[in-house]
Amino acid sequence: MKKNSNISVLFKGLLLENPVFVLVLGTCPTLATTQTVIGAFAMGIAAMVVLICSNVVISLLRKVIPDTVRIPCYIVIIAGFVTIVQMFMHAYLPELYELLGVYLALITVNCIILGRAEMFASKNSVAKSALDGVGMGLGFTLALLAMATLREVFGSGSFAGMEIPFLKDHTVDILTQAPGGLLVYGLLIFAVTAITQGRAPKKTSFGCEGCPSAGNCSACAEKEEN
Repeated sequence: MKKNSNISVLFKGLLLENPVFVLVLGTCPTLATTQTVIGAFAMGIAAMVVLICSNVVISLLRKVIPDTVRIPCYIVIIAGFVTIVQMFMHAYLPELYELLGVYLALITVNCIILGRAEMFASKNSVAKSALDGVGMGLGFTLALLAMATLREVFGSGSFAGMEIPFLKDHTVDILTQAPGGLLVYGLLIFAVTAITQGRAPKKTSFGCEGCPSAGNCSACAEKEEN
């Protein structure tokens, strides 16, 4: 039973609870970094590293962090790992560092990472939190790659910077722009919803129950009173 539970934690982020196409989180970096496959892959790996590390540390400290200041503590922990990733990329992968630009720093406030810290890592063991980070990170990376592949192949006529001879002269330029990104995003959400219909969890991270700030929100307090 425990083995099946761990497998479920690992694989749920790939499809049934995919953070991009099912939970619809992290929309900003999803749209901004999927013009190229290389940029999407770099963002996915960077976010996954931060997600795994922050999940592990938050799980380790879950009984130590006071409930009243848990969100600021989570943000500080996440920001620390983001800084490490930034410094590493700046030193060893300067081209990717420049490509991701400000969106690399914005991993700190990526709602996928903060949401998993609040909803999972703060309530589960280190091992499960690490598996959750791997699963959600892979789900995020695969979602970015799926979007980037469609946008770069049909929008730029290339894949990972390599030109595709036939498509190079028959590109759909709008796919490299914001409206095209939204179109591809919507179509992939539709496809994933059709595939997971009846199997995706009814309860997601939306609403007051899943909100990291629910404890300090007057609107949530009013709902509880009613």
